Amino acid sequence: MSTECTQIEMGFHRLKKREIRGQFNGGAISSDGGGLLLREVDKRIGLIKQFAGCFTDYRDPDLIEHRVEELVGQRIYGLALGYEDLNDHEQLRKDPLLGLLVEKEDAGHELLAGKSTLNRLELTGEKASTKDRYKKIVLHHGAVDRLLVDLFLQAHEEAPQQIILDVDATDDPLYGKQEGRFFHGYYGHYCYLPLYIFCGEFLLCARLRSSNIDGASGCVEELQRIVEQIRVAWPQVRIIVRGDSGFCREELMAWCEGQGVDFLLGLAKNDRLQKEIHLQMEQAQALYQQNGAAARVFHEFHYQTRSSWSRARRVVAKAEYLEKGANPRFIVTSLSAQWWPAQGLYEEHYCARGEMENRIKEQLTLFSDRTSTAYLRSNQLRLYFSSMAYVLMQMLRRLGLQGTELATAQCATIRLKLFKIGALIRITVRKVWILLSSGCPYAGLFCQIHARLTALPLRR
Repeated sequence: MSTECTQIEMGFHRLKKREIRGQFNGGAISSDGGGLLLREVDKRIGLIKQFAGCFTDYRDPDLIEHRVEELVGQRIYGLALGYEDLNDHEQLRKDPLLGLLVEKEDAGHELLAGKSTLNRLELTGEKASTKDRYKKIVLHHGAVDRLLVDLFLQAHEEAPQQIILDVDATDDPLYGKQEGRFFHGYYGHYCYLPLYIFCGEFLLCARLRSSNIDGASGCVEELQRIVEQIRVAWPQVRIIVRGDSGFCREELMAWCEGQGVDFLLGLAKNDRLQKEIHLQMEQAQALYQQNGAAARVFHEFHYQTRSSWSRARRVVAKAEYLEKGANPRFIVTSLSAQWWPAQGLYEEHYCARGEMENRIKEQLTLFSDRTSTAYLRSNQLRLYFSSMAYVLMQMLRRLGLQGTELATAQCATIRLKLFKIGALIRITVRKVWILLSSGCPYAGLFCQIHARLTALPLRR
């Protein structure tokens, strides 16, 4: 049961001779004053407007209180600021700063959408129409998928010579009877198995999937649409697909070879592969015994499975010996040995895929695992909301934080240090005054970031 504390006076431990009393009646004060930076970013990239364009609104225009752009903005800003639950919006709907962020004309008095309105947005079916009574705002998933790639393309003034698409799957634990839930033996619990595709820090795909499938299932279809969209804008760009051994599948490699896309994939070890590097493992062991330090010897060869692969392919092996013993690793690639030597290919290029793990962890700080509705479709929408919140945060990092102490900070750190700033809001006829806390320890950095963002052109 919620506690009504707006009129309750609370007593705290005394400060010497003085009593300390508290009440929730300070008026138009927000704990998220730094959210203004996110609004400045959105004004430069147009994310919320473009995302709202992925919905079709069948509501009567004369009866609309909250535009689609306001609804999706409220959810995206809320997630970025740390509010994961729809229930949070029962109180947040009164927050004048959030009202300002989502462009409410009278942010000081006009209430935002409550939890019920936002819930109806999430639960609208694919075939809703004007005939439906409540749920009339339909999301087009394909439009969101294209938008994620468009935002990536829009962020570059010139086409790069080469891009690397990192693919990975992770578990999304479930604790209810959600549609599409299955028990996954590797993770040891009921979960979804979302597929992510990144290019550096840019999120290009976030696909929610049931977990009763192979981890690479659907990867080719996602890559195909992404590569086609990228090549329309950048026809000459070189594309490399990178993933762990869970994506080393004939279907994916054959598709890459047919499309002129290179691949760099982990390869699960087996007896035949380990036999190929028997001499190199002996060399690594001898080096370890001689120096007492981890030893690596690299070797490459052409390899073909007995039945699953359609052709022989280049394999690079790392014969490594550690304190715990032998640690052989293998990768398979279409990249030429002439330009991509074995050791550099493994250590500098394949191992760099570990950075994607950090990007997936950032999704969790934006509540991508909050997939607790009953339906797979509405849970996918929640994943999209988290994805858009990530893109907004990542673009703040790209446009405003480069060269600062927070240049490589993760989303949770950015939220804590830049967004959680107490602010008093005063609204007059001509101005909205945001009076940020004088005691903010990052005030200088905040001003520096603000100056960078406001120097950038607005998106028309």
